[in-house]
Amino acid sequence: MDDLLGYRLLIADVYELAGESRRTSEAMAREVGHSAARWHVLSVVSDGPRTVASAARRLGLTRQSVQRVVDDLVAAGQLELRTNPDHVRAPLVGLTGEGAATLDRLVRRSDADRGELLRRAGVGRAELDQARGVLRRLLGALHEPPTG
Repeated sequence: MDDLLGYRLLIADVYELAGESRRTSEAMAREVGHSAARWHVLSVVSDGPRTVASAARRLGLTRQSVQRVVDDLVAAGQLELRTNPDHVRAPLVGLTGEGAATLDRLVRRSDADRGELLRRAGVGRAELDQARGVLRRLLGALHEPPTG
């Protein structure tokens, strides 16, 4: 029972941290004329082109909501659609040079803010790596089919 209570409290804290992070991200994104949703999509395709469905899964959002943001970013010259050799009807979405520059500005602005947050909290890399390890193990178990 203690483990289950610990899990529920961890998840509540993760949700609270994610919510606060989204609010501050939204404010930072507005400073450079974007939204957090646009920032998140730019970020998720920054490690290489992917389909809208893949981006949506990574962000935990519906494909339709990500498609709307992708369409806006393509129209703004921040993203481009590329031919997908694996699926003709699902193009790959990739950053343009302008999109990469926008993402760089957002990340630099965020790094300054988040660096100050970590300093105030007294949290360092080792603690962050440990916390991330726990979260990754939980995520891995959630993605596995239950045994028994």
